[in-house]
Amino acid sequence: MIKKLFKALILGVIACVLLLLFSDFIIAKQSKNCSSTISEVIPSKVGVVLGTSKYVHSGNINQYYQNRLNATLELYTAGKIKYVLVSGDNSTKEYDEPSTFKQDLVKMGIPENKIFLDYAGFRTLDSVVRAKFVFQEDNFIIISQPFHNERALFIAKHKNINARAYNAQDVGKRYGFKTQFREKFARVKTVLDLFLLRTKPKFLGATISIK
Repeated sequence: MIKKLFKALILGVIACVLLLLFSDFIIAKQSKNCSSTISEVIPSKVGVVLGTSKYVHSGNINQYYQNRLNATLELYTAGKIKYVLVSGDNSTKEYDEPSTFKQDLVKMGIPENKIFLDYAGFRTLDSVVRAKFVFQEDNFIIISQPFHNERALFIAKHKNINARAYNAQDVGKRYGFKTQFREKFARVKTVLDLFLLRTKPKFLGATISIK
């Protein structure tokens, strides 16, 4: 019995490792649709910036957050996008990623009437799918760090959404170690969501026009 349990454990570990490697491989292939320089970007009506918290536990500004702000401003200033859709988590009154992003984008010079908010972007899957089915956009630029853009584009491709991505500046390996580690498991969850669980956004709702 012990030998059988040990064998089952080993097989389980091998299966998990293979799933991690497979998920990472197929999602990383989406990097070809990610642009890192403004000149490479094909103009689009809307840029969808994926939300994150403004501050880290130490109280300092989250570098992922600041770099996404900068990338969004670069696209807008260069005329690559006309509108910004901020998609993030607003699960409680005290935590409102979209509104925080909007406040800072306005301070940076993007007109308030050019910014739309998606308060139900709880996960990357929700953000990408809602951009099409709630905000009626089927051709947009996703704005986040490279690893995150790859996963978002993988979701978009599976959902037949015409999306591209612009890479915000990444962070150092030491600063982003925990995030990069979690990303490996997020990729597995994405593959399972799309191919096995058929996960849908938590909310859809009435359509909203960006204009």
